[in-house]
Amino acid sequence: MRHDRPAGPPADHPASPSDLPSDPGDQVWLRFVSGPDIEAIALTPAEIVEAVADVVAAHGRGETVFEPRTHLVTRDDGRGHFNVLRGHVSTLGERGVAGVKVVGDFVDNHTLGLPSELALLTLYDPTTGVPLAILDATLITEVRTGAMTAVGARHLARRDARVLGHVGARGTAFSNVVMLDAAFDLEEIRVTSRRPESREAFAERLREVTSTPVVVTDSIADTLAGADIAVEATRLVEPAPLVTCDLLAPGSLLIPYGTVSALAPDLLDVVDKVVVDDWREAQAGEFGALRPHLRSGALTRETLHAEIGEIATGARPGREDDAERILFWHRGLSILDVAVGHLLLRRAEAAGLGTLVRMR
Repeated sequence: MRHDRPAGPPADHPASPSDLPSDPGDQVWLRFVSGPDIEAIALTPAEIVEAVADVVAAHGRGETVFEPRTHLVTRDDGRGHFNVLRGHVSTLGERGVAGVKVVGDFVDNHTLGLPSELALLTLYDPTTGVPLAILDATLITEVRTGAMTAVGARHLARRDARVLGHVGARGTAFSNVVMLDAAFDLEEIRVTSRRPESREAFAERLREVTSTPVVVTDSIADTLAGADIAVEATRLVEPAPLVTCDLLAPGSLLIPYGTVSALAPDLLDVVDKVVVDDWREAQAGEFGALRPHLRSGALTRETLHAEIGEIATGARPGREDDAERILFWHRGLSILDVAVGHLLLRRAEAAGLGTLVRMR
């Protein structure tokens, strides 16, 4: 993609921190890293997965400060809301980094040519509160979600998994599939979504980057039945029992993270282990794939097997048997955004990308 940049900053606008006055007094400058800047940095999927794996382990060791998300619901028709995510990772940089992300989730954005999820991430020095950066977090949201899917599968899927079934074709879907395809020796990728045009376009996009056969199906049943790894990333307005017990093969891993539940009420009856990214996050808010199962008491702290950070650090076992059916529910942790955002900020600083903005 072409990335035109201005010839230079205005006279009162430093090009980099080294151009700041030696004694800036009470001046505060922060770096705005735009979507085109992030595309130019071009982090690899492997770099993103490792950044997410590292912060998942840090969370398991208690090296993060994490708060569950809150919601700002601006529509009463179930077709859109904002998520506000907050977190701090002490292992990033010399003093750690704190961050806040606001992401909108609006189901009809495709009719306007917009992603359903648009986001901004702000990063801060946790010792002074000084803002460090503002980043377009739309791509960050997509890739850190795909990376968490891959990290979860690394611990919970069978190593000989060969068939991936993916339901949903919105923004995060591409990273899910690409990162899982890189982690496993897949023989078939099945995809479907509610709109025929979106699933066909999704399949074509995947075929450009993978040699694994990509099969488009007309139904969730055809996509998930017998799949070794099943990912549900629908965007429903009302809960619907689309993923049923009969679709989960012995030894399969199901990763559901739709905003509104697409899971049958009795699904946990056939699941051997339920793993979440964070138990407090799982309980927070009104949305999420297992929200009805929490409300009904089918999922409790006692029936939960583990948080993924406990498994990453070895405190709890992951997959112990090739016949286990495992469900991994990840809602998206703020600390993943902070970790990937921090990596992008460091790369932007090194490459001279982004725009320095004077706050005060």
